[in-house]
Amino acid sequence: MKIKRIAIVGGGNAGWLAANHLGVELSRDPEIEITVIESKDIPVIGVGEATVPLIRTSVQSFGISEVDLLLHCDATFKTAIKFANWMSTEKYGKDNFYYHTFDAPFPNGYDVNNYWLGNREEAYYSKLSPAYYIAEWNRSPKRTDSPPFKGMVNYAYHFDAAKFTTLLAANAKKRFNVRHIYETVKEVILQDDGSVKGFEYDSGEYEEFDFYVDCSGFASLIFGKTLKVPFVSKNDIILTDTALALQVPTAPDEDIFPYTKATAHEAGWLWDIPLTTRRGTGFVYSSNHMSDDDALKGFSKYHGIDIEKMNPHKIPMRAGYREKIWVKNCVSLGLANGFVEPLESTSLFVTDFCAGMIAKKLPLNTEELHLFAKPCNEITTHIWERVFDFIQLHYCISDRRDTQFWRDVTENVEMSSLLKERLEMWKYSVPQRVDFPSTFDFFHTESYLSVIYGMDYPTRAPSVNDMVGNFSKQKIAEHLVNSKKLADSLMPQRKWLTELKEYVAKNRPS
Repeated sequence: MKIKRIAIVGGGNAGWLAANHLGVELSRDPEIEITVIESKDIPVIGVGEATVPLIRTSVQSFGISEVDLLLHCDATFKTAIKFANWMSTEKYGKDNFYYHTFDAPFPNGYDVNNYWLGNREEAYYSKLSPAYYIAEWNRSPKRTDSPPFKGMVNYAYHFDAAKFTTLLAANAKKRFNVRHIYETVKEVILQDDGSVKGFEYDSGEYEEFDFYVDCSGFASLIFGKTLKVPFVSKNDIILTDTALALQVPTAPDEDIFPYTKATAHEAGWLWDIPLTTRRGTGFVYSSNHMSDDDALKGFSKYHGIDIEKMNPHKIPMRAGYREKIWVKNCVSLGLANGFVEPLESTSLFVTDFCAGMIAKKLPLNTEELHLFAKPCNEITTHIWERVFDFIQLHYCISDRRDTQFWRDVTENVEMSSLLKERLEMWKYSVPQRVDFPSTFDFFHTESYLSVIYGMDYPTRAPSVNDMVGNFSKQKIAEHLVNSKKLADSLMPQRKWLTELKEYVAKNRPS
């Protein structure tokens, strides 16, 4: 039977990303109807405001202009994540930090790591990326004449999650003729073979579809409650399980830093994400290592105000993923499929990638579904496992031992066999591309290099001959000069975004 009617249960970023990806792939077939079913009774979580560069490719493919994204979503540019105080303050100072940038730490494209290991004093590792000074000096990664979705360095965005959802919804309905209804699913009806047959709504209406996408958030209405797909918990390796979220307004002339700031504290970390009108902040902690009252005090200290009076949003965090992303005629995306703390903006990353994968692999007929489910399930499991490896990496190689939390995450938590093997190997050899044979490792050599050497991982320094050493030293020196020149030639991010807004106001038809 031909797949003609597709239901997406739940709005939010996951639901509307799915609608747009499916629209791109399927809208040329006039027989296919895509419906987003959104409940007015269920609030959208919507705290995720930081992205990775893949989002540029997706937004562009949807036909959304970068200008509309920037202006409609209060968006700013993100060139890196700045990790503050993830190392011992006694050894590295109270304000120690490093960057995970989106550009490779290879000066002028040359791998200097073997030389750098024996000469660490010559350059702070994060400076080997061209984005370092752009981040430190709060510069825009784009010039005024940069083409859409292109910059002088690689970048992603920070944006208002609710406004991004609205932009995605408007685009899907207008460009791909996506049907949008407000209904609350009361019951999911199954066929005799265990596939989904249809929905009974609270309104009393009943509706059937051919293919279903569960984007119902943590409720996991179809995958969790109905199909009972097992959840693989990762809270034994990622100990942070609670977050307090708060949005704080900013002054219109306040500098906008072009990175997500992740500041470690006694039992977790804080996020700080700048938009044009406010900052999205969050206090992530392990409830087994810190009480709610102490978390409020720590969050208040960070902001310099009494946070409790501002009613921060408390979010329980269940780290893990569903054993499968695809069961019979249904897939799950977003929080319905899996979740990990937003340390590397990974949840939206996985959602966006998997939505595109499902849209491209969706067959014409229901009889063919089983052929595509197996590889997609295997790929998604691999993605989640490697994502959790990368998130855990930030904790397990830290030299902080000042609290029980840091002693636990560095000494008392199990790691995957692959992460153990890699960390052991990297004591004697620099991470290289051959260490990441899968094309579905979201975080490859460059990301691991940025984190492990940003945290001063003790790889044994190999011998380097004079020719290679002198050439590497020269490349580092040239790179540092050129990086400063590049950053100095770019506008402060606030100024760039203000000028864009003023230009559009003057030149765009009302």
